[in-house]
Amino acid sequence: MKKNKFLKLCYIFIITIILSTNMSIVYADDVDNEEFLETQDINEVVETISNNVTEMPSTNSRKTVVYDRKSKTVLFGKNEDTKSAMASTTKIMTATIVLENASLNEKVTVSSKAGGTGGSRLGLKKGDEATVNDLLYGLMLRSGNDAAVALAEHVGGSVSEFANKMNKKAEELGLVNTHFVTPHGLDNSEHYTTAHELAKLTDYALENSKFAEIVGTKFTTIYINNQPRQISNTNELLGVLNGVVGVKTGFTNNAGRCLVTETKREDLDIITVVLGADTTKFRTKDSIALIEYTYSNYRTVDLEEKIIEQFNNWKNINQERIKITQCKEKNLQLTIGEIEIKELPIRKDEIDDLQYEINAISTIEAPVKQWEKFGDITVKLNNEIIQSVEIINTTEIDRITWKDYFKYLIKLQTTTIF
Repeated sequence: MKKNKFLKLCYIFIITIILSTNMSIVYADDVDNEEFLETQDINEVVETISNNVTEMPSTNSRKTVVYDRKSKTVLFGKNEDTKSAMASTTKIMTATIVLENASLNEKVTVSSKAGGTGGSRLGLKKGDEATVNDLLYGLMLRSGNDAAVALAEHVGGSVSEFANKMNKKAEELGLVNTHFVTPHGLDNSEHYTTAHELAKLTDYALENSKFAEIVGTKFTTIYINNQPRQISNTNELLGVLNGVVGVKTGFTNNAGRCLVTETKREDLDIITVVLGADTTKFRTKDSIALIEYTYSNYRTVDLEEKIIEQFNNWKNINQERIKITQCKEKNLQLTIGEIEIKELPIRKDEIDDLQYEINAISTIEAPVKQWEKFGDITVKLNNEIIQSVEIINTTEIDRITWKDYFKYLIKLQTTTIF
């Protein structure tokens, strides 16, 4: 009986160890267990894709998007507006909140909660000290969940209060399908985003030069308790694929393998997001495929120049044809309003399909206010509206009064007499 009881206890102990070991799999960015593509393999993938870039890439990743930073538009994607777990790509928002609410040289003391956070770690312990700057590098390069909690507690006072700051910023940015619970991204049903909104968030984050500097760093030395520690970036494409300058990796069971990438080549600056890949190799291949396809098939069109040209051609013919009744003097001066999308990447084979439609009123009764709208220039591609630009009048046109008629009659009569 005692032997059976002992064996039962042994079994329970073994099962507990196995379960606790398996539990580590759900943690974000467990980089030590990931199998990355070697640089040579990445170059081979690039070459293979480059030989067949005319076909839209088929991806293993469940959700993808390619987002143009200049026009703030989605070029193409897959399930890009579907909610998804985001794993450690969460830290893009974490770093943003920290950078906007703390000084880089502030000292942070690690709490027991931060030091005990699992998953990918910087290796912090309770009582450790480091600057905000060094913890940010540990957050974004090493993807330290312990650094995330330490920074959240330092800036927000607690993880929950820091999450409130994250959600407030998401609301400010118009991210209606994004919600944060933690600063690190470990799985939680109330912690989610979309590929599209993650790209928008990343675009905003990259406006901060310090953020861009951090995520673009491949190797660096940080200091914990004044002791140097070398860390490297988990982003496998940084420093390998032409034009890649950041941004962040991620992994949990629910999120799958994730990668947010910014790439700059010539005049095209794009953010690529892949969420839900089955393996690290798939997320790498998918990202490369989306990037290479974009740069091989898209060309930036100067929409501002085209719109101004179309408007001037129309104005030269039509401005004098617009009839203004009851006006004292027809001093009409038309111009165009703000052009929101000045440049836009468009598929090379679709550039000639761009359409510019101008609709304006032909008759109006005075008075006419300054900056009053007279029409629109609509830019379309494949019958979809890209943007509309207002046609407006820059002058004020007064309505004629009985006094003006009287003066006119006197002038007419005087002219007739003499």
